[in-house]
Amino acid sequence: MTPLIAKLLHGLCMVAWWVIRRPFERKSKRNVLMRDAMDVREKALLAISLTGLGVIPAAYIVSGFPATLDQPFSPLRAALGLAIFVAALALFYATHKALGRNWSVTLAVREEHSLITEGVYRFVRHPMYSAFWMWAIAQALTLQNWVAGPAGIIGFGTLYLFRVGREEALMRETFGAQWDEYALRTPRVVPFARRAQG
Repeated sequence: MTPLIAKLLHGLCMVAWWVIRRPFERKSKRNVLMRDAMDVREKALLAISLTGLGVIPAAYIVSGFPATLDQPFSPLRAALGLAIFVAALALFYATHKALGRNWSVTLAVREEHSLITEGVYRFVRHPMYSAFWMWAIAQALTLQNWVAGPAGIIGFGTLYLFRVGREEALMRETFGAQWDEYALRTPRVVPFARRAQG
C-alpha cells in the first residue's frame, strides 16, 4: 500500500457511496412529502458535511494539496481505514434498503411514512449516521494529512451535533409513544451502547 493507492481506493469508495445512493434518490422523488424541514440551517449543515466528507478529500486526492501537511504514511493504518470504509458502505446500503420509500436526504416525513425498527434498525436507531461516522473515521485513517484526514470528522460531526436532536424530535412528533418505546430500547449510533448515548 502506498499513499497514492490509498488515495485512489478512498476515492473509489466515495464513488461507490454515490452509486449506492443514486437509485434511492431517484425513487424518493416520487414519494409525496408531508413535512420537510429543509431550511437555511439544514442546507448549511449539509454543505458543511459535504465539504468535510466530499470536497476537501476529493481535492486532496486529485491535487495532493496541502502536501506540506501530510503525515508519515502508515500502510497498516490506511488498510484499516479502507476496511472500515467498505464496512460503512455495506451499512449504508443496508440502511437505504431498510428505509425504502421512507428515505430522504433531508429531515422529512413522507406520505404513508412508517417507523422502521427491523433490519439494521434493530441495533441502532440512526444506522445512516453510524455509516457516516465510520466513513469519517476511515477518512482520518486513510488520508494521512492533517487537513484532509480529520475534515470528515469535523464536517459530519457538525451536522450530527446540530441535526440528530432535531431529527429525533420530528420522529417523536410523528410517531409519539411508538418512537419513545423504540428509542428506549435502541441506542442512537453505536450498537449495545444504550447507557452511554441516552
